[in-house]
Amino acid sequence: MAKQQETNVMSRLHDVEEYMNEKVGIEESFDIGFRQFPILGKKLDMYYVTGLVDTAYIIELMKELMEWEAEQPRTKKVFEGIYEHLVHQQVEIVESMEECITQMLSGLAVIFVDGEKKAFIIDVRSYPGRSPEEPDTEKVVRGSRDGYTENIIENTALTRRRIRDGRLRHEIVKSGTRSKTDICISYLKDVADPGLVKVVKEEVKNIEIDGLSMADKSVEEYIVKQGFNPFPMVRYTERPDVAASHLLEGHVLIMVDTTPSMIITPTTYFHHVQHAEEYRQSPAVGTFVRWIRFIGMFASIFLLPFWLLMVMQPSLLPEALTFVGPNEESSIPIVIQILIADIGIEFLRIAAIHTPTPLSTAMGLIAAVLIGQIAIDVGMFVPEVILYVAVAAIGTFATPSYELSVANKMSRIILLLFTAFLGVKGFVIGFTLYTLILARNNSLSTPYLWPLLPFNAKAMMQILFRLSVPLAKVRPSIVHPRNDKRQP
Repeated sequence: MAKQQETNVMSRLHDVEEYMNEKVGIEESFDIGFRQFPILGKKLDMYYVTGLVDTAYIIELMKELMEWEAEQPRTKKVFEGIYEHLVHQQVEIVESMEECITQMLSGLAVIFVDGEKKAFIIDVRSYPGRSPEEPDTEKVVRGSRDGYTENIIENTALTRRRIRDGRLRHEIVKSGTRSKTDICISYLKDVADPGLVKVVKEEVKNIEIDGLSMADKSVEEYIVKQGFNPFPMVRYTERPDVAASHLLEGHVLIMVDTTPSMIITPTTYFHHVQHAEEYRQSPAVGTFVRWIRFIGMFASIFLLPFWLLMVMQPSLLPEALTFVGPNEESSIPIVIQILIADIGIEFLRIAAIHTPTPLSTAMGLIAAVLIGQIAIDVGMFVPEVILYVAVAAIGTFATPSYELSVANKMSRIILLLFTAFLGVKGFVIGFTLYTLILARNNSLSTPYLWPLLPFNAKAMMQILFRLSVPLAKVRPSIVHPRNDKRQP
């Protein structure tokens, strides 16, 4: 996209007012604030967006300028005098009208001085938003209760609070010709791979779109170019401690304004199966919780297809496990029952998202007790179908990453269909395809199944077991850190 010709700041305030009225509709948009006042015989124009600034700052700013005027001789140069007086503020001098408008619409105040071809940009931002609180999807029994918000300034501060290192970099760029969304790229300069940082920067800067209304997800799709691959190529987190942990490992974070979800790059499949709760408990308890989670995830993918295979071919079952088959007959094929029940649970999940919390709890109880029991009583489902579908659903909810849990559910349905049509061959083919799809994935040139493929024994041990912090002396090699030693 060709860069537009920039317009220099006009020296006559009348021309500035006409330009601003044409570009941002000063007389049409009620939320654009405009004040004109004299200082030492020269007129000053101040522009700001009323909903994005702290009104108290604006009032105090004008009050300070008026008080400063009373103390200065008339021969004092206004522009230089204001810049010197506002040295305690975050003040920037710009010479482009486009930059003035962009900064004003970002929540900063713009001051034009009559006769000057430069303008002041003063940071008086006060974005509307909620206070930091624990994310609903990443709750822990013990640990911090703060979480990222929709305010990118607060988010960078929450990260700084945990990594008080001068080598932590927060580089900000704007994207979207209309939205001009702030995107912050965060990394540790002496740890993160320079090549990775360069790739992420280039991908973000090459985004060409009118607006990023869906914020983080839109940015993700530009960076990893996922297409129809359902498996998540980046990890999301709303917890500052999780984000800080990944920064210390050598990952690069992408923060998008207006969203509380931070994008962690690059990531592998096993990054999506870890949870902060494992690191808030002792290594033994953390390992136990992790293995229970692994079992739940495995059940969410393979339990239903495997049980269907045993129903279709009972001869495969050993004598001691004959109880796993359905003990009642039904006119509806088992595979159809499984699909109806599985999709029904998905209906409930979607309905719960759009239902107020007190009502969604009642809805879940009604669905579980009444609909499930009535479906069994009328002969639509056999009891075993409800049991195994429920276990698979619980395994889905036990998956830490929401994106991975949905991808696994889609994989389960496809594997069910393969098994229903081809039996044992279908189950083997489906399992093989699932593994091959995961193996061929890569996120920013990072193998998706590392450290399983390619195999790394030490890294795999840290996946299988939650090691004590003093034992984790080396950073993961997959991110190619410049400094691989975490401690002596």
